[in-house]
Amino acid sequence: MTAEHVTPSDRTLFDSPVVVVNQKGKLVELTNEYQVFDEDGRSLGSVVQTGQSKAKKVLRFLTDVDQYLTHRLEVRDAAGALQLVLTRPRKFVKSRLVVERPDGSQVGEIVQQNVFGKIAFSMEAGGRQVGTLQAENWRAWNFSITDKDGKEVARITKKWAGLAKAAFTSADNYVLEVHRPLEEPLRSLVVSTALAVDTALKQDTGSGG
Repeated sequence: MTAEHVTPSDRTLFDSPVVVVNQKGKLVELTNEYQVFDEDGRSLGSVVQTGQSKAKKVLRFLTDVDQYLTHRLEVRDAAGALQLVLTRPRKFVKSRLVVERPDGSQVGEIVQQNVFGKIAFSMEAGGRQVGTLQAENWRAWNFSITDKDGKEVARITKKWAGLAKAAFTSADNYVLEVHRPLEEPLRSLVVSTALAVDTALKQDTGSGG
């Protein structure tokens, strides 16, 4: 079923043309949980950081060692069912995010391409590149997502005029706008990139660009 034939109430993370991520995570025992909505404020699911020991959680809270720890994020739908598992192994120079299905099979990887200048991440599946995230400006939250042919298929931004004002009253949100229905595995990698850009990806690269 394509996005055009899905009614707003039936939308999921994988067919909604707009995905809103709340950056103000709910802190539960030093574990962050981020809520995800459509443009009207309907819940699409959540992102939950899991698999960290108490010692690691304390390190995350008290020091800047966080970027050198392995991160594991669970992407859940509105009913709480697991949809994707995102794992960022310990980072040394460039970061890498592994995207897996609940059964452990791999969807693909999101791999940092460079360290200096405008940071870019390659979306890879089955040994081939299927898309790219280009950080046009970290501070202004402008990110362009292109397919393997270099055509923009989605954009991450903080300034999107279509949000329901009543549903989103704070600035603690950013938006993934998908321009057209995407085939797998690109759609799952685009969603994963958007959900991880402020947690597992952004902190690695600083605010340059």
